Amino acid sequence: MSANPNAAPAAPAPAKSKKLILIIGIVALLLIVAAAAYIWMVQRQHSSADGEDEVKVEATVPTFLPLDNMVANLADPGGDRFVQLGITLELADEKTAGTVKQYLPSIRNGILMLVSQRSSDELLTREGKEKLAADVLAEVAAPLGYNARPKKRSQDDDDEERPSKAGKNPVRRVLFSSFIIQ
Repeated sequence: MSANPNAAPAAPAPAKSKKLILIIGIVALLLIVAAAAYIWMVQRQHSSADGEDEVKVEATVPTFLPLDNMVANLADPGGDRFVQLGITLELADEKTAGTVKQYLPSIRNGILMLVSQRSSDELLTREGKEKLAADVLAEVAAPLGYNARPKKRSQDDDDEERPSKAGKNPVRRVLFSSFIIQ
């Protein structure tokens, strides 16, 4: 009878080991499923971020519209100085380029009027050129219905009477392709 008492405890041991193996298997399976879900979510976020970057790049590709070179007399004493300008406009899209081309005679006239009011000393400095570029930007944006100049507080300002569109100005920058003062 002494052999029988040893045999009884041996029977429950395989049941405990089967339960332990089953629990370990379920935990391992859950870990694998969780890892796969995490990797899938990270890849999905990464691919959507790449797609957004590509859309932003496509949406921000500018259109460049070079204008014919312009020559204007400067407002120097004696009136013997002139400037030759090459201007390229950076526009938001092709549609804006078409609209600007429709108003080109008016825009060129406005630019020539702006330049002819400047002196050579003013245009020789970087600040003078940047101011001229800002004024040209406002001159190009005006026929499109955008006010690119900061609003002044005076009541007789013509720019405040002109209706201006809300939103971002489609004329992004004025670039000088040539700038010769003689």
